[in-house]
Amino acid sequence: MKLFDKTVAAEVASKLLEIKAIRLQPEKPFTWASGWKSPIYCDNRLSLSFPKVRDLIKENLIKAIQHHFAGVEAIAGVATAGIPQGALLADALGIPFVYVRSKAKGHGMENMIEGKITPGQKVVVVEDLVSTGGSSLKAVVDLKDAGFEVLGMVAIFTYGFDIATENFKNAGIDLVCLSDYAAMLPQALAKDYIDDDETLASLVEWRKDPSVWGK
Repeated sequence: MKLFDKTVAAEVASKLLEIKAIRLQPEKPFTWASGWKSPIYCDNRLSLSFPKVRDLIKENLIKAIQHHFAGVEAIAGVATAGIPQGALLADALGIPFVYVRSKAKGHGMENMIEGKITPGQKVVVVEDLVSTGGSSLKAVVDLKDAGFEVLGMVAIFTYGFDIATENFKNAGIDLVCLSDYAAMLPQALAKDYIDDDETLASLVEWRKDPSVWGK
């Protein structure tokens, strides 16, 4: 798991905070589906509503793909938030686009992957957000099962959990992100989204062990 560029990471984090795609409220934590308490909520779908932010993300994801995954022949978005981002990238690169469902469609062709499947095609997977990496890597398995050659994955933001790093390493998949939690914290502090050292310390502690934070 790596960042594409440190300067880009800071700029993307700043913009996500500005448009409230990233919300910080350690005093009133969010509850994730896993049951974890979290001081942060990240909804990168909001970036689609802001043309300048959307372009910033699109242009740098394209650069990341061209730099790290030369020879890409198709883009695969992970449903649902990876679909619009992936379609934008595929359109800009002039290559095919498919998307991967979380589970097979329950009627019709019962597809897991929507779009033209060409076995052997070199594909890059697009995610908006990576937490533990579980759902992202499931999409990779589904694409491989369909006959694609998965070159790697790009994402807008990651929390940078150790378990995600381990999961991607074990799966043998390179993940390149535009920004992450570590790049976001200094931006939040500089722009007064974090107003004291105690709040900053709490946010740092959450990143170390989110499963026990807030209990």
